[in-house]
Amino acid sequence: MLYLSINGVTYYVEIHGAGRPLLLLHGFTGSSQNWQPILPGLTGHHQVILVDVLGHGRTASPPGENRYAIERVAADLIVLIDQLGYAETGILGYSMGGRLALFTAVTYPHRITHLILESASPGLPTAAERQARVAQDRELADWIEINGIEAFVNRWEQLPLWASQQQLSPEIQQQLHQQRLQNNPTGLANSLRGMGTGMQPSLWEHLPALAIPTLLLVGKLDTKFVTINRQMAALLPNAHLEIVPGVGHTVHLERPLAWQEAVTRNP
Repeated sequence: MLYLSINGVTYYVEIHGAGRPLLLLHGFTGSSQNWQPILPGLTGHHQVILVDVLGHGRTASPPGENRYAIERVAADLIVLIDQLGYAETGILGYSMGGRLALFTAVTYPHRITHLILESASPGLPTAAERQARVAQDRELADWIEINGIEAFVNRWEQLPLWASQQQLSPEIQQQLHQQRLQNNPTGLANSLRGMGTGMQPSLWEHLPALAIPTLLLVGKLDTKFVTINRQMAALLPNAHLEIVPGVGHTVHLERPLAWQEAVTRNP
């Protein structure tokens, strides 16, 4: 494990395996712990770089929401790979981490060899949609700070988005619950305020120019994201879409073997 000082913030990083570097970015409320069960399937193919995204896990949770802007967090990732000595890397991002991975690739395409986007999106296409989402995310951020991490995690886990996680074993569900509880409420609240879907600039118009090989991975039960990813696949010039049957948003947890096969085969 490593603790790296990046642009004034301490980031938690782990490196496993050997081969082409692949940076893994978890989702909102997640951490690098989420990837531990599937690491053995990746480390024979890649040198896997795990990082706790700003405001999550063992990475710092600074108080100012502006520090969490996706532009600044993407810049942190470039400094991170610089400090680790990589000229370029692949990025695999899940959900929020997928949005961050895509933004990083659009902004720094010469540093990214390939993209794997699981249950991700390019953001909201219209200003009206973004403004509505910002208001929603700010309300939730305030609620987190008022009610605390345990109340928030209990509320978060009731979202319909996670319904398909009921097929996971009770042990895995409990592990996921405990991992979420380890987050800092300030970090989660400011992540919503600074890097939520509404705050992210829309990347839809950038997709036709993004030539980086890209795997789009989505669960068939996650119908909203299936639609989004089909639209992305039509715009990206070098993309491959895989829709995994029988699963929802968290493909890597719900079907780890199918996820591993897709990730190691593509792009």
